Amino acid sequence: MDLYEKIKELAAQKNISIRQLEEKLGFANATLRRWNKNKPSVDKIQAVAKYFNVSVDYLLGNEELKMANEPVDLKKVISEKKPTSWDDPRIDWNEWVSFDGEPISDDVKKMLFAIYGDKLTD
Repeated sequence: MDLYEKIKELAAQKNISIRQLEEKLGFANATLRRWNKNKPSVDKIQAVAKYFNVSVDYLLGNEELKMANEPVDLKKVISEKKPTSWDDPRIDWNEWVSFDGEPISDDVKKMLFAIYGDKLTD
């Protein structure tokens, strides 16, 4: 897939048109379309990569897309009922919080639940 096709795909995922993307980035009309034939400047490729939160290498076809961790919607995750305990299996502590890159202890989980447990839903 070439550069323009990747940009079209990313724009479609964000539900914006190529023209809307050009406007958001301050590009002239049909700038992106011309990238099929003309080589774009590095700063323009960087602007597109930054907008979509992807690497320049991904846009240029040098690497696969690495999905960033998406924010977790706690309301959606805990929508059935409020958790009543820190060890409720719906609370994925290791995904949500760590200390210095390491999982937190059960004692810290209990303390965080005591402080924020009522905030896990509305």
